[in-house]
Amino acid sequence: MGAPAGSPDGSPQVFLRPIATPIPLGFMALSATTSVFAVVELGWIPADQRQIAAWMALVLAAPLQLLAGVFGYLARDPIAGSGMAFLSGTWALLGVTSLVAPPASSSPGLGVALFAAAAALLVPVLSSGGKRVAAGVIALAAARFAVTGVYEVTGSSAWQVAAGATGLALGVAALYGALAFEVEGARHRTVLPVGRARDVTSQGEPGVRRRL
Repeated sequence: MGAPAGSPDGSPQVFLRPIATPIPLGFMALSATTSVFAVVELGWIPADQRQIAAWMALVLAAPLQLLAGVFGYLARDPIAGSGMAFLSGTWALLGVTSLVAPPASSSPGLGVALFAAAAALLVPVLSSGGKRVAAGVIALAAARFAVTGVYEVTGSSAWQVAAGATGLALGVAALYGALAFEVEGARHRTVLPVGRARDVTSQGEPGVRRRL
């Protein structure tokens, strides 16, 4: 067997293509979508505008978070891999059900599904590996789905407002997380706090693993 091209001594060579962290992409989609759902739940815009939020979930959040999930698995990142992929599926479910359901209606079945989704999101949170801000955003997303689930089961207007308030808080947190990780990836150092156990300069470029 001939030596690989570019290895004159005959030793095999491995070429690595760095993968940037996909967390900012997933968090931006999360922030935009949860915020639109939140303003509907808070009654700041008419209930029939929930269809716009549904389309955002289907054409923005679901595909972008799925893409972030794929690259998260390639980077061996549980938050960006499992977390983003599961968020993608949950937003797709919310998008479809919001399109077919009458405005201002609730669904106990959807509520139970959101409880299950919230519980499943705790898996990447508990295995985040020291990324505290990223884990916190996913944990807040789990709380957002759980509170929304209570509203869907009970139909209570108070829980609907609580879901909207939690959704807005998640939108702000996700936007901060997106900015912090994006700046970190661009400058190769921590600028905004992301809650890492170690600074990024001691770990190498985000998305690149020192051991394969």
